[in-house]
Amino acid sequence: MILSFLDILDRTRNGPEVSKDSWDMDHVVLPVRELVKKYDISYNRNVVVPDDPGLADRVFEAAFELAVYSGVFCPNTGRVLQFNRDEIQTGLGRMRQTLTMGEGKDARILKSRLIADPTPPLIWAGNPGVPCPEAYFQAMVMSWMQEPLVDLATCGSLIAVDGRPVQSGTASEVYAVRRELRLLREGLRRVGRPGMGLLAAQSAVTEIGDLAASHPDYLRTCDSHLVAMFNELIIDQGNLIRAANSIEYGMRNASLATVMVGGLGGGPAGSAVLQAAAFMLANYVCWADYHLLHPIHIHHVATTTREVMWVQAVVEQAFARNAPCIIVSDIYPKSGAGTLELLYEVAANALAITACGGHLEGVGAADGAQPNGSGLEARWMGEIGHAAARQGIGPAQANALILKLLERYEGVFSRPGGNPGKPFDQVYDLASLRPLPYWERMYEEVKTTVRNLGLSIG
Repeated sequence: MILSFLDILDRTRNGPEVSKDSWDMDHVVLPVRELVKKYDISYNRNVVVPDDPGLADRVFEAAFELAVYSGVFCPNTGRVLQFNRDEIQTGLGRMRQTLTMGEGKDARILKSRLIADPTPPLIWAGNPGVPCPEAYFQAMVMSWMQEPLVDLATCGSLIAVDGRPVQSGTASEVYAVRRELRLLREGLRRVGRPGMGLLAAQSAVTEIGDLAASHPDYLRTCDSHLVAMFNELIIDQGNLIRAANSIEYGMRNASLATVMVGGLGGGPAGSAVLQAAAFMLANYVCWADYHLLHPIHIHHVATTTREVMWVQAVVEQAFARNAPCIIVSDIYPKSGAGTLELLYEVAANALAITACGGHLEGVGAADGAQPNGSGLEARWMGEIGHAAARQGIGPAQANALILKLLERYEGVFSRPGGNPGKPFDQVYDLASLRPLPYWERMYEEVKTTVRNLGLSIG
């Protein structure tokens, strides 16, 4: 039986009742712990990118069992949306293998990728969700839209409109999200790529913003937006509204589950099971057209830690081997623009993702907490992804390279205050939209180092 989205909504009213505390313990913590043990899933910090097909398969099997056992919790109704084995399997079967984003000459086709796939990943550039000042928002997004390797664009969120702070769930959110989309569309026009596909409405903290953006002058049907699942395996009515609105409007839904590595799922092993199960369930509750892979470290936030890269690598491999689908993986480094470490972090994370079957999105520099990013690291992300695919780099080769790169940046995780770098207007010339000389020199220095490590970057 193929479920409709209305069938899904019915389950928010008639599913089993559960308290939030019981959900966390009985549907997440305990079953994940048992499944990790049952399927013998373990993490080795010296193997950031495993080359172990059996491990990937066991993570997939454990995630399937978790998805059937636990389902998804709706906190608004206190009900569990449950799905049986046949339904989960049907959901896996309806996952898209190809998806056209954008329009006209700027259209791109997202495809499911394989492990060590020679087809280069698509490059989805931007600092998704990062709070950004309006003063240089447009210049910032144009700095990556103009890069030749970039295929698709995203952006941060506006924190103020005309000097007035944006408050979620109020009329100011409508102004913010529509201002964001106007600036994005104008940016695309100025760089000569008006049809480029977007993942946008990042200023939409609530469903109000998504509703305000769903118009051909703002988000087109060839664009996408986020439908989030909360930690862990939770969907609220607001995100169900986002999904329903997109289904009726015809826009693409990107599922987003930011599993906390070190949270309710425990370490990387349990977090990988949770992340994979979230994708399986998002096929229904988010009505996903593609999946955004964005686990985060509970202490460091960044995706460039050993633990988070391991989760990304194993989950990508699990789906590439067992249920191919479109996975776009976020890169959120600890470091910000104007630092060597940012470039090393991007190189490591992009290698792990590309080698295991993902597309690349980013860069959400400085933990995605500050507007300290630019188009240069998006260019670098693309160069790494294309070089890795061209060389046919697989998990074992990627792991060897990443271990060498970690030596050059891992110390930032223990620095007081992190390594935030500099805001956009201190690394780029706002008139020419080119990197300032010192930032360009850093980029050339890191490129030479990575070439010497064995990656043939053009």
